[in-house]
Amino acid sequence: MPVATTKWPPRVAIRRAAGLRTFEAALNRSGLGPVAGVDEAGRGACAGPLVVAACVLKPTQLVSLAGLDDSKKLSESVRERLYKSVTRHALAWTAVIIDADEIDRIGIHVANIEGMRRAVAGLTVTPGYVLSDGFLVPGLTAPSLPVIGGDGAAACIAAASIVAKVTRDRIMVDMDRAVPGYGFALHKGYSTQMHMQCLDAHGPSEQHRMSYRNVRMRVRVP
Repeated sequence: MPVATTKWPPRVAIRRAAGLRTFEAALNRSGLGPVAGVDEAGRGACAGPLVVAACVLKPTQLVSLAGLDDSKKLSESVRERLYKSVTRHALAWTAVIIDADEIDRIGIHVANIEGMRRAVAGLTVTPGYVLSDGFLVPGLTAPSLPVIGGDGAAACIAAASIVAKVTRDRIMVDMDRAVPGYGFALHKGYSTQMHMQCLDAHGPSEQHRMSYRNVRMRVRVP
């Protein structure tokens, strides 16, 4: 039986060809589980919130989660189906919403790190290890490892990516009804040509991130 250790890498060899459960399986076999994945949606947008999600999957792979992948590679209908499966069958999951005002106050990178801390802390299951997408997250209550391209390499990160993306997309659709004229339901707050044309026509709304240059430069001066 493998001896539990708090150091990375675990003694069990990692074979990436084994699929998206490789990282979790290796950590669990080394006594470092349960393993949480954490990811965000909306970092590159100039309007709307940042949504950060954390997810702990059950050790057994379910057929309904076999299609887990980077949420950006999946169609909306597939994301919605996987969201239902993740939120129904995951051991634990949580989503944290950081609005545009807070992003403007503390900056997007700090907001991202803070959101990941909050998401992991909000899990109903205490993780033994955390896998993050792309960069180290300081201040977590468990050891962590950044995984380059994590939402396409680790199932728990892919699950968090889907929860974050679907949650944020739903917020942006609702925002389009509450703040019409900007097309939030279509571009989800990202800096598309259509979005910039709407900004030129109407100026920034209360949901825009004023710390972003392409928004700030479109403020109307009386």
